[in-house]
Amino acid sequence: MSNLVAVIMAAGKGTRMKSKLPKVMHSLAGKTLIEHVLDMVEQAGVERPLVIVGHGRECIEACINKRAEIVVQTEQLGTGHAVMQAMPYFEDDQTILVLSGDQPLLKAETLDALVKLHQEQGASATVLTAYLDQPFGYGRIIKDGEDLVKIVEEKDASSDERKIKEVNSGTYCFKGSALRETLTKITTQNAQGEYYLTEVFDILLKRKEKILTYCTVNTHEAFGINSRGQLAEAEKIVRTRILEHWMAEGVTIVDPASTFIDADVELEQDVTILPFTRLSGKTRIEEDAVIGPQTSLENCIVGRGSEVFNSVARDAMIGERCHIGPFSYLRPGTKLGAEVKVGDFVEIKNSWIETGAKVPHLSYIGDTHVGKSANIGAGTITCNYDGLKKHPTKIGDHAFIGSNTNLVAPLEVGEYAVTGAGSTITKNVPAKALAVERNHQVIRENWHREKI
Repeated sequence: MSNLVAVIMAAGKGTRMKSKLPKVMHSLAGKTLIEHVLDMVEQAGVERPLVIVGHGRECIEACINKRAEIVVQTEQLGTGHAVMQAMPYFEDDQTILVLSGDQPLLKAETLDALVKLHQEQGASATVLTAYLDQPFGYGRIIKDGEDLVKIVEEKDASSDERKIKEVNSGTYCFKGSALRETLTKITTQNAQGEYYLTEVFDILLKRKEKILTYCTVNTHEAFGINSRGQLAEAEKIVRTRILEHWMAEGVTIVDPASTFIDADVELEQDVTILPFTRLSGKTRIEEDAVIGPQTSLENCIVGRGSEVFNSVARDAMIGERCHIGPFSYLRPGTKLGAEVKVGDFVEIKNSWIETGAKVPHLSYIGDTHVGKSANIGAGTITCNYDGLKKHPTKIGDHAFIGSNTNLVAPLEVGEYAVTGAGSTITKNVPAKALAVERNHQVIRENWHREKI
């Protein structure tokens, strides 16, 4: 949208959250509330968002990471006072979109419609409203027919006014000139002793300025988050939206009630998600992959046709047609080539496992490069930490590591080399060689009788 500035109010502490975090920094489907709002205004085409900060300024500024200009409200004296701080940042001929940083359920399409109505009708101000069955806590929209009479805050409303179900969402459009002129005239003559932004509508109405209302069809969009309970309600709504989106895009989700997918996750067509699965962060799952059941992936890439079940992975890359699980743990820095098998009770960290290699069960592989089609026997451990620093292990293509082998890094095992079961290997093994390290076996006949 051209000539449009968004002012996002995010200075409040949010005391009902009972948290050391600012309210807008609480997480919803893997992203903070303020990130959801910024995503929405960007999708609506806003080129210049302003975020008004106060409490917790440093962490909010770090979170948004230059996605918006920061405006500081040193004292929290109400919504009107917050928008006053943004006055030097906009021009009289611009359209000013004002919204709250704690309303992550708003949709870009709704903002588009609000701004379009406002600009096409040449209004001085336009209010986004919603009808709520339980309007407690929201400002009420008082009308005479279709004409706005006033907006009254919950604490200032009469008993009859509190029965009204059309509420103020806290999202508005203004002509820049109208907003600037009226902000200089609002007062603190109210129950809270604060500068209410809604008072500008009283001033505009007295001037006979054109004020419109636009009612959102989806009442959830007016939902503001002020408590942990409301955060949980919003979580349910957002996650349902996410699941419905991916199912519409061709993803099979066997049991949506037990599936949790974060906002930034990407899924391709014909992915199947089995019950009790959580996909978080920047995870991407390619087509025909099967994930779950009982699986958690964070910031992972899963290649086409791979299967990951009953497993946990974080910051890992899984190639095409891999088979992971059950009970595998892929830690940060794990990179698997195509057709790799990682079986039960295997932990891999900061390692590259090349195409066709197998780590079937009961092993720890850390800081290791495993070559193509190598086989890692059960109980194998790469001893990569000497108490001071980590050391690398390299296992060549087609190598065969016998069961219960300890590979003491730094170490190289050559191509087609074999280690004998039960060995502790401390020296490099040449290509095609056999390495066996065992103490001599001692047998004492009739030992049981001697013990008696």
